[in-house]
Amino acid sequence: MKRIVIIGSGGSGKSTLARQLGERLNIGVYHLDALFWKPNWVGVPKEEQIAIQKRLVLEDEWICDGNYGGTMDIRLHAADTIIFLNLPRTLCMYRVLKRAVQYRNRTRPDMGEGCEERVSFQFLKWVWEYPKKKRPGILRKLDHLSLDKKIYHLSSKKEIDTFLSNIGGDERVQ
Repeated sequence: MKRIVIIGSGGSGKSTLARQLGERLNIGVYHLDALFWKPNWVGVPKEEQIAIQKRLVLEDEWICDGNYGGTMDIRLHAADTIIFLNLPRTLCMYRVLKRAVQYRNRTRPDMGEGCEERVSFQFLKWVWEYPKKKRPGILRKLDHLSLDKKIYHLSSKKEIDTFLSNIGGDERVQ
C-alpha cells in the first residue's frame, strides 16, 4: 500500500481519511482540491491538471484524495490501492453543511489557498445525486481494475474505523 487513491461523494470523508492514512503510513498526501483550485475559486485548466497528475503518480508513494473525473483514470491506473467511500447521501449532505458552518469565511486545510468555504446549490445537488449519477460509473471503473489493484469499498463510519485500525506501518511493504 504505497500509491493510494481515495474517491467518493463530497462529504464522504475523503480528505479526513487521506490525512489519517498519511499519518499512519508516513506517506505524503495530495488533496486534489488544493492542487486544482487557485485563490478565489479559479480552476486550474484541464491541461495543467493532467500534467500535475502525471508528475504526481511518478512518485514512489502518495495518497491522493478527490474525484475529478477528467483525470481520475491517471490516478486509478497508477495506484496499487483504491478506497471508495460509499457512504449514505444523507450523511454526506449533513457533513457538507456541517463543514460549511465549521469553516465559514475560512479556507479548509485540504483546499486551495484563498478558497474560503462555500456551499452552492449546484454542489449540494451533485452530492445528493452522486449515488445515482456518479456511483454506477465509478463501480464500473473499479470492476475493470479489480484484478491488479487492492480495492476497498467502505460504506459506513464503522467500516472506515475498522479499516484504519487494521492499518499499520507494515502495510507499506505489501
